[in-house]
Amino acid sequence: MPQRAALFARKSHAIRPKVSRGAFLLLYCNSLVNALLAAVAALLFCAALSHAQSTSPISSASPAYREVTDETGRTVRVPQPVNRIVSLAPSLTEIVYALGLQDHLVGDTEFCDYPADAQKKTKVGGGINPSLELIANLHPDIVLVTKAFNRLETVQSLENLGISSYATDPHTVEEIISSSKQLSDVLGAPEAGATVAGEMERRLASLQQRIGALPPKRVLFVVWTQPLISVGKHTFIADALRLAGATSIVDSGQDWPQVSLEEVARLQPDLLVFAESHSASASPTVEVLATLPGWNIVEAVKKRRVAVISDAVNRPAPRIVSAIEDLAKQLHPDAFTEKPESNKEKIERDNPRQNDRPTAHSSFSPGNLQARIAISGGCACAR
Repeated sequence: MPQRAALFARKSHAIRPKVSRGAFLLLYCNSLVNALLAAVAALLFCAALSHAQSTSPISSASPAYREVTDETGRTVRVPQPVNRIVSLAPSLTEIVYALGLQDHLVGDTEFCDYPADAQKKTKVGGGINPSLELIANLHPDIVLVTKAFNRLETVQSLENLGISSYATDPHTVEEIISSSKQLSDVLGAPEAGATVAGEMERRLASLQQRIGALPPKRVLFVVWTQPLISVGKHTFIADALRLAGATSIVDSGQDWPQVSLEEVARLQPDLLVFAESHSASASPTVEVLATLPGWNIVEAVKKRRVAVISDAVNRPAPRIVSAIEDLAKQLHPDAFTEKPESNKEKIERDNPRQNDRPTAHSSFSPGNLQARIAISGGCACAR
């Protein structure tokens, strides 16, 4: 056995290939080079990945949500950007359109009828009992609600579904303006909000220049006739009446107080004010009121002193300014009548005095040119 083992060892040694020292060194160097190349490649990959992450347009520092405080004091997490909006109030739908965000409005209520295009949006039911299933299926980023029109239960149910809601609660026309501006910022359109707010303020200021010094008309704003319901002094409608040059005879802390005919007869308003949503025209409503017991003792009914304005007065949205202007024209028509030019004024206009007549090329004199530059703050070529 030992002899066989020795023989097997000699044979095994005989068939083992001979490797020179130089060949061994060559193999070792090749392995070392391959390892170095692999390490360099790994380092380059890590560096490229780090650079791509640092230059990515969506960085980890960019928040997916923005926290805002709505007009009821709630902290709301609003997804960024806001691409899909559901409105649960007609006034909010109007604001969305006024801001030019109608393409992002994916759903609204059955009562959202202005502008006409709003009627084409997916309807999620009414404002009081909207369909939460329909709302969820629309995958909104934000649902817009109002404290006065919608229920707290709806807001809580949306929250349970993980859907953010933002609430507005304006009580004056000024608050309607600021509310629209604040909502524009929440929805990502602050420039549009500033434009809308600025136009509303400009028109109201122009209106006050016409009627601000006139004594206000005493009116009864009729929300409903049977029972008789009007508006309280803390509502935006009462504020709209004030801006139109009127004051409500109803002095109530309730938003929608019921008023007795005896009290109306005692106060004797100068006019009754209706919104179009409650009557197609003034005459049928007045005629009906005149036949009802007690109404014939109200002078405004007997003499048919009635103003009918757009239903925009019922909605805390930018369009309310148009309703205010319309009511002001009906209450104070003389303030909107251009006074005819007197004969003296006409003669003076057609025959200006010698000192008032411009000299030749006076408007192109160096002095006038410099004055225009100074006033405009621009250069001579500015237009």
